[in-house]
Amino acid sequence: MKEQKGLAFNRLAALTDEPLLKLDTKKLMPLPYLDAEPPVKPPPESWLEKYDLSLDWHSPVGIPKPKTDQEKAELVRRFLSGLGKLFDPQNNWTFLKILRLTTDYCMRCQTCSEACHVFVASGQQEIYRPTYRSEILRRLYRQYFTPSGKLLKSLVGADIELNYKLVIRLMEASYRCNVCRRCVQVCPVGIDNGLIAREIRKLFSQEMGIAPKELYAKGTRQHLKVGSSTGMSVGGFKEAIEFIEEDIGDRTGRKIKIPVDKKGADILLIHNAGEYLSWPENPGAFAVLFDAAGINYTLSSEPVGYDGVNYGLFCDDVELARIGLRHVQIAKKLGVRKIVVGECGHATKTLCVITDRVFPGDLSMSEIPRESCLPLFWEIVKSGVIKLDPSRNNFPTTLHDSCNIARLMGIVMPQRNVVKAICPQFREMTPNGARNYCCGGGSGFAIMNELNFPQWRKKVSERMKTKQILEAFRDCLDPSQPKYVIAACSNCKGAMRDLIGHYGLWDKYRITYGGLVELIVNAMADLPKPFIELEFISSE
Repeated sequence: MKEQKGLAFNRLAALTDEPLLKLDTKKLMPLPYLDAEPPVKPPPESWLEKYDLSLDWHSPVGIPKPKTDQEKAELVRRFLSGLGKLFDPQNNWTFLKILRLTTDYCMRCQTCSEACHVFVASGQQEIYRPTYRSEILRRLYRQYFTPSGKLLKSLVGADIELNYKLVIRLMEASYRCNVCRRCVQVCPVGIDNGLIAREIRKLFSQEMGIAPKELYAKGTRQHLKVGSSTGMSVGGFKEAIEFIEEDIGDRTGRKIKIPVDKKGADILLIHNAGEYLSWPENPGAFAVLFDAAGINYTLSSEPVGYDGVNYGLFCDDVELARIGLRHVQIAKKLGVRKIVVGECGHATKTLCVITDRVFPGDLSMSEIPRESCLPLFWEIVKSGVIKLDPSRNNFPTTLHDSCNIARLMGIVMPQRNVVKAICPQFREMTPNGARNYCCGGGSGFAIMNELNFPQWRKKVSERMKTKQILEAFRDCLDPSQPKYVIAACSNCKGAMRDLIGHYGLWDKYRITYGGLVELIVNAMADLPKPFIELEFISSE
């Protein structure tokens, strides 16, 4: 099989520290309604001396350059060990079937490329093409683990040069994909290149101990050790609840006690703990809404139980299972009827989809139901139990669909029904629903801030979403009118904050963002003042 024109797969093995790609803003996808943006800053020399940044001068990991031939050989050895395990049913029974089908049946038609926001936004750079990293992994597996590859080499596409440079660059390439899996939607035969990117990450995490610190050391490890991926302890969680109760009083005039560790409640509500620290008005709005609707629920103060984050979804099956198991065990201990996950896409998919395929019968969805908060929102709104006044949300809004919730779980209409009921000036993005583009912060990108990776994220992976937002509001860009991007997902909100700040969308056009539940509460007719303050606070 010949290489696709323009795809020089052995480029990843080039023994040079020069990057395969130097990003140039002039070659990136143009953005409408914005002036010229600052150029891409090269990394400082001190980083180039210490870390291997030879893919594209960026990195979310920062792998130190191996200093000896022994260290280089060890990288290759461990990589091959992990590659073998990816295709071993004893070591990778969770995703092996999909991985094998994707490995065996790709038609190399490149239909997926135009569906990829990273590839398109980058100016169609080959190293970001969805099939690029996949084809390299496919050829390496064939070359080292199949009889035909060992014997026939290039005749069967088993001709990749393997060295330490390729290993490092392949790891980096797996973190230039948001794993949004939009590519699989358009594939004629259902090939899942997003899964391959994720499985490459898993190889490096589980076999080689290499992963972005925000996902592993300060992510899943900290979550299991301290109680939250944010580092928030049980005491910190309880202080956050007290603060939110006070804030509810200030915003609504109501004295609401948030239930914690209440046994026998109908619902265990689990938020992304990032909400408590960055957007406390979101769990506050849940408390106001559930109180008004008479929902019998509780939060948990058990370590792990007050944080729905599960960064194992993005790179490590073992970590995913450890955290998901604690969530389900805590629900069983409290004796709740079901778990409802707050506004967090990956936490929802992990608990409602992935764990149901991994955990045994007594921990399955049939025994302990798990669901997204979005259908519950619509049940509350359409029931009429709360009087809502849509005129209180009379400003332009648009809806961003979380990949994990809309594309990967099929939850598309409940949130739209709610928005249409309470937001008179709602307009859709194009495309939307299950075909919407990723925010650019998916698969953990929103919280990865190692070295200069935030620059790559803002310039490339968040670029398409910036374009979508500007086009959705193109008829009302007058800065005298505030506009609101609805992002019912914590990581997505992080990306919105990122791109709005980077491209100056608040200063230029008064575009801000927030969750969905805040809009529902903002529309409650009996509140004395608006719950939402239309403003923008940068993370910088």
